[in-house]
Amino acid sequence: MILIKNAYLVGMKDINYEIMDILIEESKIKGIGHFEAKDYPEASVINAKKRYVTPGIVDPHCHIGIFEEAIGFEGADGNEMTNPVFPELRAIDAIKPQDVAFQEALEAGVTTVATGPGSANVIGGTFCVMKTYGKTIDDMIVIPESSMKMALGENPKRVYNSKSQSPSTRMASAALIRDALIKAREYKAKLDKYQVDLANGKEVSKPEFNMKWHSLMRVFDGFLVKIHAHQQDDIVTAIRIIEEFGLNATIEHATEGHLIADYLKEHHQRVIIGPTLGSKSKYELRNKTFKSAKILSDNHIEFAIMTDHPVIHLANALTQVGIFVREGLPELEAFRAVTLYSAKINGVDNLVGSIEVGKDADVVIWNNHPLHYLTKPDYVIVNGNIVHKS
Repeated sequence: MILIKNAYLVGMKDINYEIMDILIEESKIKGIGHFEAKDYPEASVINAKKRYVTPGIVDPHCHIGIFEEAIGFEGADGNEMTNPVFPELRAIDAIKPQDVAFQEALEAGVTTVATGPGSANVIGGTFCVMKTYGKTIDDMIVIPESSMKMALGENPKRVYNSKSQSPSTRMASAALIRDALIKAREYKAKLDKYQVDLANGKEVSKPEFNMKWHSLMRVFDGFLVKIHAHQQDDIVTAIRIIEEFGLNATIEHATEGHLIADYLKEHHQRVIIGPTLGSKSKYELRNKTFKSAKILSDNHIEFAIMTDHPVIHLANALTQVGIFVREGLPELEAFRAVTLYSAKINGVDNLVGSIEVGKDADVVIWNNHPLHYLTKPDYVIVNGNIVHKS
């Protein structure tokens, strides 16, 4: 048991910017309020001394462990560039927990990440959600397969044009996604009919197993889809496909989303923006701006903020967030965009993203304001264990 006293709590849900105590039992938040240490003699007591205390940072889209630090080709497992349609691939089979970036992220207060394939393929496989602390993937995993990665725009056409292979145009990228979705939908219909007939006592032959369509068909049961799109035209194409097939989907990056905020709002489209820190390294990023988050917030568009690690190192996640605040995004909304909203958009807000009774005890005690560039954690707690102490 751990008792954190005198926390200046930014809990992200109902309790924010208040002095509170936090009681942790085993792996969960047991209580929030005002507690006397003498009533919990078995507890390790941490005096937060009125310093900022937040939930662990949740990155909603990155490639940690799958594009490993300081290794090169041997550690680059994020893009299987031999076929543009690969829904059967799983990030969990490629992640290396010994990637030094995990420890660096943990020491910076990042405790949960959604990590997965890159954007070379129009359908690249599944993301997972995991903690940044643990020895093996089994220790760290929260959801083994959390979403299906798709991609539009420059990356797939660049990769496959260099191979003189489709897709080399945006038309072909969209067509390949549609073709795969239609095939997966038909496969699912046959499998569903087989299950119904079997339940009704009919003698029927089971449809032939297809690994691609068996994986992809889950999107027709609400399995989250992450669609990489930077430019306005690609964002609109993504929404067209989302609505055509009834997908539960987020637009990843949405670099020009702020330019069509009214369209996103009209279509109730969630987005994960970023990475925004750094140069405009390609044409698709020409309208990248730190003003985007405020525009989305003002239009009541649901969004989270990503690092896209290793594009922005996870250890620098809050540096980027601070600049969004400088450019007008309300501070609490900024905090939520890398905690509660990140968790919600990836389907794990029942576990992480806020400090609430019953949720995972992922807690960070900061030595100063979390958005100041000199700040670092004094304590990082994951699943009720102190895993880093300054």
